[in-house]
Amino acid sequence: MNILILGGTGVISTSIVDRLHELSHHVTVFNRGLRKARYKTAPEIIVGDKSDKARFKEVFKGRSFDGVIDVLSYNGEEASQTLDALGNRGGHFVFTSSVAAYDRPVRKNPVTEDCPLQQRESVFPYGYHKGKMEVFLATKKTDFPITIIRPSLTYGIGCRNVGVMRNNFGIVRRIRQGKPIVVFGDGTNPWAWTFAPDLAKAFVGVLCRPICYGQVYHATSDDRRYWDDLYLEFGRCAGIEPKLIHISTEMLLKISSDPFLNLSQEKMYPGIFDNSKVRSDVPEFFCTYSLEKIVKSLYEWYESDPDARVIDEERDKLEDSVAEKYNQCIEILSKK
Repeated sequence: MNILILGGTGVISTSIVDRLHELSHHVTVFNRGLRKARYKTAPEIIVGDKSDKARFKEVFKGRSFDGVIDVLSYNGEEASQTLDALGNRGGHFVFTSSVAAYDRPVRKNPVTEDCPLQQRESVFPYGYHKGKMEVFLATKKTDFPITIIRPSLTYGIGCRNVGVMRNNFGIVRRIRQGKPIVVFGDGTNPWAWTFAPDLAKAFVGVLCRPICYGQVYHATSDDRRYWDDLYLEFGRCAGIEPKLIHISTEMLLKISSDPFLNLSQEKMYPGIFDNSKVRSDVPEFFCTYSLEKIVKSLYEWYESDPDARVIDEERDKLEDSVAEKYNQCIEILSKK
């Protein structure tokens, strides 16, 4: 197959490129060329900015593809731009949505693909806009097929969103320094992450497969864990037991909307998703990554790549401040 990926340097799209190359497909990626690529085999690269609508449309004139995987579109307008630019020359279109699009709390566990999407803009707009994108795609009349995939919070080499505070390597440094790590709630909120190498199997597996046309699929890990487990695994890699402090989501949002905003309307609720639909239609989708395996790979990446060991000092100081206030409260309460 001849496949175009809109994106191509992020965690999800890099794994898709590698998966396509493993299966001997031709891959073209379109992106701004601003991020370090980690491909096992380099694809054809077109450098451009999708927000430059005229240029985006012009660059693909005279070209056609068997399938297009859009990892860039955030809302309906951006998805419309993809369809307008590529139209009948794109073959099968696969769009990236998110489990964040569900209206929370979901009254079903595990969550299935027919559960309601957000209808009102919340304080965390990402999921709302992804849901609106899905509504646009579902009502768009086209002569070509469309499929939507909803991953959960996705981790893999190159990711920048690890942990409650999205502090990435900062987690390892805090563990080594004996500093406390803030976790929302009591740390036992059940969750299923998505691990990028497994997710790539779903994206590639649905391509040009008629049973998948017009469908929406979850693609998450079957390794269902608690949020505490993420930090405990990093501690095992470092050989140090992490010091976890647990604070309610409501309190964290009052302390600072950033970086705790991602907890609202999504992670503060259980996140367990039914993968039976994608597994039925895409036999290639099976999970080989566990939380232990992905955390070990992230830890090794942090150790080997200086670019991965970047610390967001403002977030680190905020975590220090939150932990200090927490300990002060505990001390006051212990004296009563």
